[in-house]
Amino acid sequence: MPRDAGAVDRRRFLGGAAGLSTYGLFVRGPGAAADERTPEQIRDSFETLAPSDPAEVARRFAGEPNMTLVDLECDLLVAGGGPAGVCAALAAARHGVRVVLVQDRSRLGGNSSSEVKMHVVGANNHGGRPGWREGGLIEELRLDDAANNPQRSFELWDLLLYDKVVSEPLCTLLLDTTCYAAEVEEGLIQRVMARCDKTEHLYRIRATHFADCTGDARLAVEAGATIRWGREARDEFGESLAAEAPSRTTLGSSILFTARDHGRPMPFTPPRWARKVEEKHLRFRPVSSKAWEYGYWWIEWGGVTDTIRDNERIRFELLSIVTGVWDHIKNSGRFPDAETWAMDWIGMVPGRRESRRIEGDHILTQADLEGRNPPFDDAVAIGGWPLDDHPSGGFDRAEQEPFTSIPVPQVYNIPLRALYSRDLGNLFMAGRNASCSHVAFSSTRVMATCAAMGQAVGTAAALCARHGLRPRQVCDDKTRLRELQQTLLRDDQSIRHLQNEDAGDLARQATVSASGAVDRSRAESVIDGRVRNPTAEGVSHRWVAPMSRDGAWVELRWEEPRRLAHVQITFDTGFHRELTLTASDWHNAHIIRAPQPETVRDYVVVVRTPTGREVEVARVEGNHQRLRRHDFEPLEASAVVIHVTATNGSENVSIYEVRCYSPE
Repeated sequence: MPRDAGAVDRRRFLGGAAGLSTYGLFVRGPGAAADERTPEQIRDSFETLAPSDPAEVARRFAGEPNMTLVDLECDLLVAGGGPAGVCAALAAARHGVRVVLVQDRSRLGGNSSSEVKMHVVGANNHGGRPGWREGGLIEELRLDDAANNPQRSFELWDLLLYDKVVSEPLCTLLLDTTCYAAEVEEGLIQRVMARCDKTEHLYRIRATHFADCTGDARLAVEAGATIRWGREARDEFGESLAAEAPSRTTLGSSILFTARDHGRPMPFTPPRWARKVEEKHLRFRPVSSKAWEYGYWWIEWGGVTDTIRDNERIRFELLSIVTGVWDHIKNSGRFPDAETWAMDWIGMVPGRRESRRIEGDHILTQADLEGRNPPFDDAVAIGGWPLDDHPSGGFDRAEQEPFTSIPVPQVYNIPLRALYSRDLGNLFMAGRNASCSHVAFSSTRVMATCAAMGQAVGTAAALCARHGLRPRQVCDDKTRLRELQQTLLRDDQSIRHLQNEDAGDLARQATVSASGAVDRSRAESVIDGRVRNPTAEGVSHRWVAPMSRDGAWVELRWEEPRRLAHVQITFDTGFHRELTLTASDWHNAHIIRAPQPETVRDYVVVVRTPTGREVEVARVEGNHQRLRRHDFEPLEASAVVIHVTATNGSENVSIYEVRCYSPE
């Protein structure tokens, strides 16, 4: 399909900025680890973005007489702060890459933030595919939220994401800031322009690599990448679920609301522009009381318009439908139990499902997701949500079901070639704007899948920075591709059919013993290379043992001593169940909003030296995370023992993997 009109002209703006005096800032280099960064260090990082010297503030950018120009330089610019962008930024920063994360709203999280309040779902399909909840960064975020936010506050989810990003010393966060232009030379993005009107700053950002995680492909459009919009014809990719003819129609947007029972009459008067909703409009859209607390995703509109440029019209129509539906519930007389109910929140930001997609070296299609094509050798993430299409007319098509959901046969892999632009040699993408047909997009669009793509992109960008490569070169170089995949696995990213083959993991050379084992498990499972236990496989890839009065232990022993400085443990966090933040009481009934009971809470890591001396290298109390890493001064080790003294509720201790590494 053709490039988006006007993209080339808009990206020429930077040529006129040459020679202007500017305020310069280079993103801070390597420093303290994120969990050791002091409040003063974090505070200082913001102060450098707002120069207090009047002479600096007085410097101006041509055409913007009241804006201060700030030059930034980094290894990776991430545009977009939803789950994809957050995970891309965190992954890259944790692998030593200097990151600038640009988000056009005042909070991170995208559709999962308190502005929209959509729950994060993914490959495990609301727990219907046991064992396939995503690992990696999105698991870390969800576990922290479940443990620290039992009250289900979306504002605290916002705060968690903010804390994660600003606590990374290599990551600079620019909120309320929009990328609006790009400079491209010889097929590579050189610089991007962004603006923040709240602080009256213009940012001119130079980077080696860029990641478009905006959902709307805003950066890609400005840089002139090839864009797709709408539904492909059935014969383009041979997709049985595609339309017979192509169109620019898309999935629509939604506005959610929350409500609660106040125990006394609560009147509702709709605005005069609210729609008049009747039973005929709700034939396929039930409004039973079990969902009053969390609105209706099927209040959807705008798929027959331009979901970006018509956003204000879409907002108005959605608000008119929301208030009309609530008026019907409260005032039609059909729902007497609603008398004491009242809305306590209504979204003002339409949750956008679909707009632009960026073409990569591979376009994911229905056949890929259904497993009818050969496996990808460049797999870097998973998906598994059903092929979940919606009528473009949304609520206006009352005679149609609001969705058509067709399960994919199994969890599928997403290749790196679908996560970088085919046109621009240094542009990655992750999230809703990844390289997919519309049919495939109907599955890949959900936020946990987007987050997994983001982690893959951030990790790939770090590898590119380390080796001086471009994304396509990683796919062409099988050694580097394998390095990327093994790095992702070490970070607990889920990739189907791949397992730990890391030559640096000394645990793979050990003999394993334990205090006991139950449920078809074996102590040796902690080094079998697999860190999940899909129930369909009928095989245990974890060590499970009963907790005695003295706890339980697992030991890794080597015939010849090994020099160790790092131990990594992957615990069990209940991948068989759903785990997300939701305002829906029905969904929440299947979720544990606390540390997951299977997870080891208290444990000690001991290194035994060749002389028999036992050195405690880690003692942890109150753990709720799945992936824990422990660095220590290098030791000659004949064995490593992990002694568990408490779980978060389970009678058994459960560990998926133990890794051991020499000093790097």
